[in-house]
Amino acid sequence: MAPSRQPLSVFQPAPPHSVEAMTAFGTFARQRGVRRLWIGQSLHIESQLALAGLAARLPGLALGTAVALAPLRHPYQAAVEARSLSVMTGVPYVAGYGPGAQDFQRRLLAAPYDRPLRAMSEYADVMRRLLDGETVEHRGSHHTTRYRLPPMPDAPHVEVGLGVLRPGMARTAGQVADVAITWLAPYWYTRQVLLPALRRGADERGRAVPRIASVVHAAVRRPGRRVTEAPLAAVGPHLRSAHYCDMLRRAGVAVDPGRPEAGAAALVDSGVYVTGTPDEIAGHLRRYHEHGVDEIIVNVSGVLLTEGARAALHDLDAIIDAYESANEPRAST
Repeated sequence: MAPSRQPLSVFQPAPPHSVEAMTAFGTFARQRGVRRLWIGQSLHIESQLALAGLAARLPGLALGTAVALAPLRHPYQAAVEARSLSVMTGVPYVAGYGPGAQDFQRRLLAAPYDRPLRAMSEYADVMRRLLDGETVEHRGSHHTTRYRLPPMPDAPHVEVGLGVLRPGMARTAGQVADVAITWLAPYWYTRQVLLPALRRGADERGRAVPRIASVVHAAVRRPGRRVTEAPLAAVGPHLRSAHYCDMLRRAGVAVDPGRPEAGAAALVDSGVYVTGTPDEIAGHLRRYHEHGVDEIIVNVSGVLLTEGARAALHDLDAIIDAYESANEPRAST
């Protein structure tokens, strides 16, 4: 089954506690013909293992991570897992990685990355070269690899992605990644700040500019639904994070790590957390595509966490209906 090329994908909106929980969203993604089902880093059932279980139930469903955390695995292991998932699904896979918060690094590594951009540059570069069949001889400041993957010439392609918040990581992604994956990044900030940095990095290495996949949080306005409850449930930890708040302030969104409730309201007011009727949300999503985003990943985690899976799927269905209706070719009169 060839993956859909429409710009809409969906995000598994909560860390899975069972494969059954993922199957509902995977089945929805297949039935609606969206481009891909994405998952973040899960420490309940580990993300790649959860995706492997889902691939066994729904072969042919395109998958991706947005993003898995590099401190949990060596880049060689990451390459093995990514290629394994491409083989198990039978379609191209996106292996998106990020460094995680400094506190997370400190809990798992001898010391947090002293140069996170260098660490992720090495990580993505080693993965890409291994997946391309090279025998890698790499002794870097953060990673060492002197090995190759056993050949599997019929394995579907794997794209290596990096999570991107600010210009430095965007430039790094331009140098070494196939996909730049954003989270909470407004479409205007992506166009004005991240895309130029991606192009600079790509030009420095003489390579193609990575495509952009943006995770966009959304909730349909419905009677009785509190407008800031869903965003606070979905991204409350991000609103307490210095690096996410720095990115949002650069984009002109007034957030403060010490005031997450006010930050949730600011996300709604600015349109970063997209609310409204399904048609209004669809119109907002189109702006991401118009501003250089190739793949729009709709995330209704706030609805799931506050109202459950049925309400989340109901919102997704309405949003996709509205998006597809607005983009259907109109017959000439």
